[in-house]
Amino acid sequence: MENFDHKAFLQTLTHAPGVYRMLDVAGQVLYVGKAKDLKRRVSSYFSRVHNERIHVMVSQIHHVEIIVTHTEAEALILENNLIKELKPRYNILLRDDKSYPYIFLSDHGFPRLTFHRGSKKANGRYFGPYPSSGAVRETLNLLQKLFPVRQCEDSFFQNRSRPCLQYQIKRCSGPCTDEITPEKYTEHVEDTVLFLQGKTSNVIQTLMNRMDVASRALLFEEAARLRDQIAALRAVQEKQYVSGESGDIDILACAYEQGTACIQQFFIRSGRNLGNKNYFPKMPKHEDEASILSAFISQYYLSSETGRQIPTEILCSHVPDDTEWLQEVLAEQLGKRVSIRQNVRGERARWLKMAQRNAIIALQTRLSGNVGAQKRIIELQKALKLNETPERMECFDISHSSGELTVASCVVFDQQGPRKSDYRRFNIEGITAGDDYAAMSQALRRRYQKVKDGDVPSPDILFIDGGKGQLNAANEVIQELALSGILLVGVAKGPDRKPGMEQLFLVGQSQPVIVPDHSPALHLVQQIRDEAHRFAITGHRNRRAKSRKTSTLQDIDGIGPKRRQRLLKSFGGLQQLQKAGVEDIARVEGISQQLAQKIYDTFHAE
Repeated sequence: MENFDHKAFLQTLTHAPGVYRMLDVAGQVLYVGKAKDLKRRVSSYFSRVHNERIHVMVSQIHHVEIIVTHTEAEALILENNLIKELKPRYNILLRDDKSYPYIFLSDHGFPRLTFHRGSKKANGRYFGPYPSSGAVRETLNLLQKLFPVRQCEDSFFQNRSRPCLQYQIKRCSGPCTDEITPEKYTEHVEDTVLFLQGKTSNVIQTLMNRMDVASRALLFEEAARLRDQIAALRAVQEKQYVSGESGDIDILACAYEQGTACIQQFFIRSGRNLGNKNYFPKMPKHEDEASILSAFISQYYLSSETGRQIPTEILCSHVPDDTEWLQEVLAEQLGKRVSIRQNVRGERARWLKMAQRNAIIALQTRLSGNVGAQKRIIELQKALKLNETPERMECFDISHSSGELTVASCVVFDQQGPRKSDYRRFNIEGITAGDDYAAMSQALRRRYQKVKDGDVPSPDILFIDGGKGQLNAANEVIQELALSGILLVGVAKGPDRKPGMEQLFLVGQSQPVIVPDHSPALHLVQQIRDEAHRFAITGHRNRRAKSRKTSTLQDIDGIGPKRRQRLLKSFGGLQQLQKAGVEDIARVEGISQQLAQKIYDTFHAE
């Protein structure tokens, strides 16, 4: 590859803020970065002594593209958007696309408490975000015991003539049948809001005042109920690790070991600890905790995903180098000052220590579970004599019944195991029945055109279930699309087609690679191959089952969509229609005696 003339390029660079993209000879984006000063930042890659990761990346640069922005804040936001879209190999990538759940209090005469995820279109109040749906449901369950505010659907509420079971077990006050006055119900709602805002002490004081009033009025049963409610609230307050604090705080702790990072995030909202969440970002080797947290903060808080609320304070186990920059952009997004800190005292130091401990434990758990997987990948690297450990592997298989309803499967594995969200199936059409080579070529062409377009990440290894024939068909497609950097491996059953006798064929090698049956590398290949086989068969069976439900009637002349629908509706399905006689079929609207006979003959042909 022709070396990148960085000196000539640097002479043209501006000192303005912006974003730079480093690309390889194939036009694939290697890295996206932001800069307050583009010339100074990009120059640093070619003038300093870097770690192994940066050195390898720089050696692959073919050209660099820049985007000049008006402000540093624009550069940070643009960098985040490009990383999310392009997923460059050498960037730290946060894998989390889920919106966060909230507790929703509806704007209703008798407000309803419920779980909410998604856009906040409905009128009412939202409390959160919570780290998981489990945390929301646990809180809702607790609220049912503390404050009898309804959690039922509005349609259920409007159509009650008597109280439901929740009222009987004292988890609802029964507003649907006027078991409680609007004024009393409003008290429960106000108590619930104070609790969700973290003002538990205020709720307890209010309840104590009500208990005194009830006692003076000799309403001892009501006073006893309030006493039990206060006791329950005090127990909850004791379980809250955070108390007596106000404001919204996120605590971020990072642990890094053996090329794997864990970020532990704790959510503090209105002084209440709403729980925590683990993240394991995809990242290149030789990173440090401060860089990982910097990438996390920009990608997480600047994301458009619903529920990613920017807090006024972020406590970090390691302070990012670009802290001031991040604070400025987050403050601009939130509309108020945002502080990112590490050196804290008192309770905040205790929280940060707790988060760090949890991050270390979660990382150790992850690594212990990945030891076997990592060992298998390393052994595969040795068996195939690869220079680098494969990070992404794909495998294709074909399934059909005597050449009909052919389905191709694509399964994806990374260093953590199967990535089922990336699995794909392809319904194969327009080929000669039973031509597995043509089926494989069609599936690969459809899949890897997306790789070429940059819509799908490129794998390091492409496994094909089959021998040299299937491998050559796959190689033709890869060559046709001019894709590079993909190792093609054909997985053949071996002479006796027994597990453990597999042969691995590589393009350009006449002799197969024989891996011992006890090798972890072979076990990994078998797992990937078997998963592709399972996924293909399941897809084919689903397609065949769907076809059998409709194809019999579709093949009869004179039966269009409307008549087919009438027949199936009249008989309750295809099985009952098959059992019907000619006279019964002819009674269906639009079905003549002659057409009924044709339908009957179709089902009873010998």
